[in-house]
Amino acid sequence: MRAMVLHAPGEPLRLEERPIPEPGPEQLLLKVHACAVCRTDLHVTDGELTRPKLPLVLGHEIIGTVVKAGERADIMAPGTRVGVPWLGWSDGTCRYCLKGRENLCDNARFTGYQLDGGYADYTVADHRFCFPIPPGYPPLQAAPLLCAGLIGYRCLRMAGDAGRLGLYGFGAAAHVLIQVARYQGRRVFGFTRPGDVAAQDFALRLGAEWAGDSDVLPPEPLDAAIIFAPVGSLVPAALAAVVKGGTVVCGGIHMSDIPAFPYSLLWGERTVRSVANLTRQDGLDFLALAPRVPVHTEVQPFPLEAANEALAALREGRVRGAAVLELGSEGGAVHAQAR
Repeated sequence: MRAMVLHAPGEPLRLEERPIPEPGPEQLLLKVHACAVCRTDLHVTDGELTRPKLPLVLGHEIIGTVVKAGERADIMAPGTRVGVPWLGWSDGTCRYCLKGRENLCDNARFTGYQLDGGYADYTVADHRFCFPIPPGYPPLQAAPLLCAGLIGYRCLRMAGDAGRLGLYGFGAAAHVLIQVARYQGRRVFGFTRPGDVAAQDFALRLGAEWAGDSDVLPPEPLDAAIIFAPVGSLVPAALAAVVKGGTVVCGGIHMSDIPAFPYSLLWGERTVRSVANLTRQDGLDFLALAPRVPVHTEVQPFPLEAANEALAALREGRVRGAAVLELGSEGGAVHAQAR
């Protein structure tokens, strides 16, 4: 099979031929059809997340079909379509798992970080962390739901019942989440890097009632704000924009340092919190909700061998919606298995 492989942080991914992996007892072998490109992949390739398995196949927003199941994996017919998210394994025994907070598992392993991911023709994944994908979503459009959608949804839950919601950083996650927020009757205010008129127009087209630069206040106070951009200075900016009792949710796995800010921005029972990873219940809940909204993802496809170009486009802010690697049709996988 083909795979785009990271050998060292700071180096481009290399296109390599690898053996098709054999699933372990609790794993599924999947034919990959699409894998979205996430900002977390940039943090891994740039060395900002410092404990990757090397060499590593990136990618944790995977849409694939089952080719083979391990002996203790749930029985799934060949061709069954599933999605694989960032959280790829948890031990089920630590104090967090036992309290239903497996996203904080002490021994968790993550797809495309400690486990090889979806920048390849085939991958293996723990059957417990493979989600059924709603019908009606082609692979390219389904892939961003597995992280941009799931992490965004968990962030929205942490924002509570906020009626006026600010979204800082209008990329893949925000373009999914605004659709859910509008479906729930919330008013959305979009914030982009200063001067990014195209992203502001994108936010307005998706239903934001206002969109502007991240260094200015919105036209009215917010009840909550979600920060997707990995920029620490947005935390005090968002605190300044929310009302007393408001919440600022940091949705990224990595962020630059948060600068010092006056206590008055936090006072008034404002809250700053992070969101870490996801739970399987988040996945089930969101993937049931997405077709009811319905969520439409806007994608920019790239072939597998152009993964470095996709990462560069994401780094430079040239992607509207989500960048997705396209690896082949679903029908082809089913026919290949039938042979």
